[in-house]
Amino acid sequence: MFGYYLDLALRSLKRNKMLTALMVLAIALGIGASMTMITVLHVMTADPIPGRSGQLFYPQVDPRPMDSDNTTPDPPDQLTWIDAMNLLHAGNGVHQAAMTGGRVTVVPPQGASHAFFVPARSTTADFFTMFDVPFVDGGGWTANDDERRSHVAVISRDLADKLYGTPHAVGRTLQLGKYDFRIVGVIDPWNPSPHFYDLGMGNYTSEPEQVFLSLQTGLDLKLSGANSMSCWGKFPIDGDLRKASSCVWMDFWVQLDTPQQVVAYREFLVNYSEQQKALGRFVRPPNTRLRDVMAWLDYNHVVPGSVQLQTLLALGFLLVCLVNTVAMLLVKFLRRGGELSVRRAMGASKRSVFAQLLVEAALVGVAGGALGLLLAIFGLWIVRQQPVPYAALAHMDGAMLGATFVLAVCATLLAALFPAWRACRIVPARLLKTQ
Repeated sequence: MFGYYLDLALRSLKRNKMLTALMVLAIALGIGASMTMITVLHVMTADPIPGRSGQLFYPQVDPRPMDSDNTTPDPPDQLTWIDAMNLLHAGNGVHQAAMTGGRVTVVPPQGASHAFFVPARSTTADFFTMFDVPFVDGGGWTANDDERRSHVAVISRDLADKLYGTPHAVGRTLQLGKYDFRIVGVIDPWNPSPHFYDLGMGNYTSEPEQVFLSLQTGLDLKLSGANSMSCWGKFPIDGDLRKASSCVWMDFWVQLDTPQQVVAYREFLVNYSEQQKALGRFVRPPNTRLRDVMAWLDYNHVVPGSVQLQTLLALGFLLVCLVNTVAMLLVKFLRRGGELSVRRAMGASKRSVFAQLLVEAALVGVAGGALGLLLAIFGLWIVRQQPVPYAALAHMDGAMLGATFVLAVCATLLAALFPAWRACRIVPARLLKTQ
């Protein structure tokens, strides 16, 4: 029966090619505009570390004085050096990592005259395990390396290829500035987007870190510094703000695998704040937060409001296109009242006529979806040409490809419901008398 309905639909659409083309174009324009922005929103709100985002948490405590930024109820987004080290050494999570970003000078084998800067990260040993960093050779360093402040480094595959012509560079010497480091691992391309573990580098950075160093080593040798720093009160006399108790600049993540561990860590943060208050470091009542990856991204409003607004406008444009499609389908179906009445008089039920009209609308939806897909791909190309941080992410993936056709067909069928229902309510006898 479906094949019969399909044949009738094709014949009907061919009889009025101009109206068919207008309906297909209306659906295509609405689908193209809406899927362009839905795809952009989809890639921007995607989980940057699937399967682990619900186990990774960002703790916050509040070391600010009472007269500092009282209009902001939430604690600072980063930690002081003292608090980061206290939480790290407390070891209350399955894994924990303190970190900061910066840039280092790489001196290649050709000599200092060919030196260049690359993004770097100073962190602790658990970083690679926590974030499932993929290695092509070797691995990360150990907690003992952190304690001994060893000169060890993990580099990216791109950097290894550039310096040594091979990704298998474990054991080689890497010169950073005037210091030598032993390479212990080489990682495959890895650049989570959004850059959730350090939003100070940019939410959608297109330049991943190429060198990873032990945190204390990187700071001792002053190879990398803080991306951002916020201070209050008195500063150290020697001018080194990094270890001041009045400056926040460290990022910290902890892995908690069960709900019970999450509850326990929240209690630990409260108890820690009370302890620091008793020691005179904190003056405010315990003010702590513990958010997982997706909650952290939502809290920081990583997706720009302009993208959300543009998506709503695109969906509004799709609605306008559907209203126009409803009007055209209504005209088309009602004009065929005589043909439909003959079918009814020959024994076809209202249900079968209704199904026939919906199959015809579905064909329009498929054609509109195909053209809309091409328009969406073109729209995403235009987005990639824009000077925005997320431009490089604007690509159609398999899920969005399927969603384009599903949305096109479902939207057209929805638009066809009223016209098809209205056409089925025509009394056959009344029209047959006029034929």
